Amino acid sequence: MSAKTKIGIIICDRYRRCAGGKCLRAMRNREGAFDIYGDLELVGYTTCDGCPGGNIEYAGEEMVKNGAQVIHLATGLIVGYPPCPYISTFKSFLEYRYGVKVVAGTHPIPKKYLDMHTRLGTWEDPAWKPLLEPTMADDATRKAYD
Repeated sequence: MSAKTKIGIIICDRYRRCAGGKCLRAMRNREGAFDIYGDLELVGYTTCDGCPGGNIEYAGEEMVKNGAQVIHLATGLIVGYPPCPYISTFKSFLEYRYGVKVVAGTHPIPKKYLDMHTRLGTWEDPAWKPLLEPTMADDATRKAYD
């Protein structure tokens, strides 16, 4: 039996009322950024506390104290309008400060968001490629998350 990977999820504060349905579904089904894991245990779920991420330091510390080995920056930080301008900073900070792996994304990017951001050219900067990669799924899966 393999050991569980303990994860934390930080969502964008714009979605602070989100119940986490898509993230938790993707976690349960090992879809999107969760397709790399076996057994998972969620040890923390919170918001960034709004721009410029006032809760990132505290949330990261608490998640690591609770055993988090990986922190996921929720897909909402990627697909929101506009996408989070601090996502790379959050990722770098959490990795450096707490020595924890940080993954951009949780559930697969819904097709409607991929279509809109493609049309708008939002993610044309090469810096987005590694941030998008964990949540790019096949077309059928993206449609299922619309």
